[in-house]
Amino acid sequence: MSSHQLQNAKVLDQFTKQAEPYARLTAGGRGAASSPFMDAVNPSATDRVLDVACGVGRLTLMLARLAQHVTGIDLTAAMIDQGRVLQSEAGIANVEWRVGDILPLPFPDGAFSLVVSQAAFHHLADPAAALAQMVRVCSPGGRIAINDLTPEPETAGAFNRVEKLRDPSHVRALPPAELRALGKQCGLAELTVSSYRVPGIPLEAVLATSFPLPGDLETVRDLYRADAHSGVDALGLKAAFSADQIMIQYPMTWIVWQRPPARTGAA
Repeated sequence: MSSHQLQNAKVLDQFTKQAEPYARLTAGGRGAASSPFMDAVNPSATDRVLDVACGVGRLTLMLARLAQHVTGIDLTAAMIDQGRVLQSEAGIANVEWRVGDILPLPFPDGAFSLVVSQAAFHHLADPAAALAQMVRVCSPGGRIAINDLTPEPETAGAFNRVEKLRDPSHVRALPPAELRALGKQCGLAELTVSSYRVPGIPLEAVLATSFPLPGDLETVRDLYRADAHSGVDALGLKAAFSADQIMIQYPMTWIVWQRPPARTGAA
């Protein structure tokens, strides 16, 4: 079994369990039609959009409010099932859901004018290959956008170790410069980039969506607690006590690229 297949098995195991609690954790964004990432992506009424590793489909549905049509693809059927429920509740018609692998993406070359992925690249065994597939299915002159976890280089090692303990399907979150470099390797033109932190989330709410290996949950809780007590931010999550709970802030970066337009005429 290849590393990609082994990682897919971990993702299926984790996200089949996580589908319902993750949908509840992200319920605060229900019905929203805008966000800083959406503003950067800037979908138009003529865009045909692909949301890669769409999860429960909140971004998919946000895009569908503004685009011509959106396809959401995810490996985990339980996640897609949650997306269909949200779609029905929102009364949105211009969405297609696909359960399937992203390596390769099961779509023709240049099929979409906008290709996006959010909070997924840190679960991929080969993020460079995934981005290359996103570029392939994007039309010349179209846009590709990624929004993902991006720890700073000095905390990336500790960040990835604790996240992998919390969620065994975590592979590696890339620091911002490494994520940007993937686009350069694919020959993309960078249109906009922004690093930010997700507003504070209660640690226990995150752990409620987590299914670590036996015995690891308390280890993870202890690591966060020790970091909050120290004030050092060794994990890169700004762990801090607020009243009787620990709050954490995930570091994120979004990047929007453009695929070069098709060449015309002789070289």
